[in-house]
Amino acid sequence: MGKMTCKVTAAAFAAATMIAGAVPAMAQKSVTIVREIDTDRYDPQKSTARSNAEVMYMIGDTLVNLDYDMKTLKPGLASSWAVSPDGLTYTFKLRDDVSFCSGKKMTAKDVVATYERWLDPETKGLVKWRMGEVDKVTAPDDVTVEYKLKKPFSELLYQMTQYFHTILNVEQAKQLGADFGVKGIDGTGPYCFESWTPRDSTVLTKHKGYKWGPPIYDYTEAQVDKVIWKVVPEENTRVTALQAGQADASQYVPYWSIKELQANKNLSVTKAENFFWTYFIGFKVDKELVHDVRVRKAINLAVDQKAISDAVTFGFADPASTMLMPNVLDFNPKVDRSIYGENTKEAERLLDEAGWKKGADGFRYKDGKKLAPLIYGISGAFKEVAEAVQGDLRKVGIDLQIQLFDSTVAWGKLATQEFDAFGMSFPYVSAGDALNLYFRSANTPTPNRMNWKDKETDELLDKGSTATDDATRAAAYAAVQQKVHDAAVWIPLYHEPLFVVAGPKLKPIKAHGNYGCGLYKGLGIAFK
Repeated sequence: MGKMTCKVTAAAFAAATMIAGAVPAMAQKSVTIVREIDTDRYDPQKSTARSNAEVMYMIGDTLVNLDYDMKTLKPGLASSWAVSPDGLTYTFKLRDDVSFCSGKKMTAKDVVATYERWLDPETKGLVKWRMGEVDKVTAPDDVTVEYKLKKPFSELLYQMTQYFHTILNVEQAKQLGADFGVKGIDGTGPYCFESWTPRDSTVLTKHKGYKWGPPIYDYTEAQVDKVIWKVVPEENTRVTALQAGQADASQYVPYWSIKELQANKNLSVTKAENFFWTYFIGFKVDKELVHDVRVRKAINLAVDQKAISDAVTFGFADPASTMLMPNVLDFNPKVDRSIYGENTKEAERLLDEAGWKKGADGFRYKDGKKLAPLIYGISGAFKEVAEAVQGDLRKVGIDLQIQLFDSTVAWGKLATQEFDAFGMSFPYVSAGDALNLYFRSANTPTPNRMNWKDKETDELLDKGSTATDDATRAAAYAAVQQKVHDAAVWIPLYHEPLFVVAGPKLKPIKAHGNYGCGLYKGLGIAFK
């Protein structure tokens, strides 16, 4: 995502032409979407990849859907739901007109089988915490599901809007075995899985008879006959394909191209109203060089978030003065934003107060040790960010050491105790989603790479996650935000935006923020 020119080279144009050439000629009702990377498989319970999610939302459905504000719950496969006063039993009333792409009618038994598959140790399902602590899921009749918890989980309905909760035809999953999600997957979504050629393309076809899409769309059924998700790793080629009309839509457009795309009258560029994806640097708070909160605050005050956002995202991202985006559910607006954002004079004062004095070389020392924290990160987009932070810190006498790793080994390195700080970005659907993931003591060494082990934080997170009313949940999560914000556990860098580009054949597509999947259910894709 660094600074690049946006010249359309002959090679790029030829590559863009190849995109169309690789796909059979089809009727006008076919749409090609270009994306950057492929998934490892199409299984909502076995892959956390966004490239899995964006297809899963189209070929499957969840009991509950999320509106564009990322806060309002809307009906999905469930037309209504009720929660018991103790927060332990959720009763869902299902639509009785839903069928899978195979033609099989969907009933409450399919919902039960889906959750039982996720819970089954043999499935090796991921992120099971997104279900809460399940007691049992039962089907009193074909249109009723009782979802019982061992303890309340205030996030449950919001988590149920995530693609992990896609309802599956488990009979088909058992038949396909290891080939499930590779050679086929039977969902109830507006589109049906036709084929997948790994690292190349995924083809979906219209689910005829589909009419149970969320009421956030103008249409209840797909408006196109075929959707081809085409993997195009090169930024230039994706941009050129959109400009040349060889591709019809994408959210994978580099920052350097956005103004040019916005100026192109044949294209439409929309931005998600609410999208929560934050870039940050976290500190290992128990490491000698950064355990003093004054040092962490000084580092924060030395970093110029606006300059980094301008350089890396061409000013399209919002410089961060809070750890979470201000419009996310349960955000605490009372946190003191002045501890984040550039103030080098105050940074110098804090470092002096903490006993780190400047030496003849301009760097700071204490008890014979140099203030030279080591930061780990994933090579690629983070390189430019890390180098910008390094330059900012040198101005106040801190000699940041950078170590970047290829993504194939980075996650293992980030689970160690070898570093003082690390770079990361992450999506979240609510404050509770983010806080429970990153700040629980039990989640060390990863994803709580900060080694933030605090009894009060854990108690507040438990209080928020088991709350049976919105006010209690919000108050608990507000207290956690206050605590970790004041401790300067992170350097919030910027909040990333999400843009969707639509080509000349299509109407503008309203971008959705759910899990960073801008097209969400795909029901907003329509021809002019």
